[in-house]
Amino acid sequence: MRIDDEAVLWSASGDDRAGRPLLVLLHGYNSNEGDLFGLAPYLPLDPVIASLRAPLDAGYGYAWFEIFDAAGRLDDDDPAKLAAAEEAVDAVIGWLDRNAGDAPSIGLIGFSQGGAMSLELLRRAPERFAFAAILAGFAMPGVRDGDARLAELARPVFWGRGTEDAVIPASAVARTAAWLPGHSELDSRIYEGLAHSVSERELADLTAFVGARY
Repeated sequence: MRIDDEAVLWSASGDDRAGRPLLVLLHGYNSNEGDLFGLAPYLPLDPVIASLRAPLDAGYGYAWFEIFDAAGRLDDDDPAKLAAAEEAVDAVIGWLDRNAGDAPSIGLIGFSQGGAMSLELLRRAPERFAFAAILAGFAMPGVRDGDARLAELARPVFWGRGTEDAVIPASAVARTAAWLPGHSELDSRIYEGLAHSVSERELADLTAFVGARY
């Protein structure tokens, strides 16, 4: 599994990326690299923004790993799915090794499945990432080797979710709500009436959170 270098959307050309912080965008299930790149005009100018395309074809778009059962419900407890998520994390780490060797810091923004990926990346390499913003995302079950170190570092994490999100089940929300406070410096926001999407209010809170990191 490998991230397609040619599919990455960048906010700056090669010569303008050297030595600058990197902000990585990870889209949701069955979407593509163009989705979250629409956030770029609202984000700080300090970092270079890179929006990655997930490596698996999901039909209409792409996926980081398969987490849905045959009925289309979120099913993230299957060991095979957790192993697939680890492969996706390997692919992103490999892309960073190829493309972000001189970045002084790396931040993450992920929507839905991309949010789960952002947390998995933090758990895999806590020293490597400065912060993460999770939009309508969730923490996957189990314990990772990097969890204890992540708890020590307490990286800033923004977690935004809507009260009407019918995609992420209550069990995954409860697990995330229990796990994040002990493993991050958490900024948790709940948006009344918001479904599985990002509202203008959440966008304002997100840009304030990211802006504070720079």
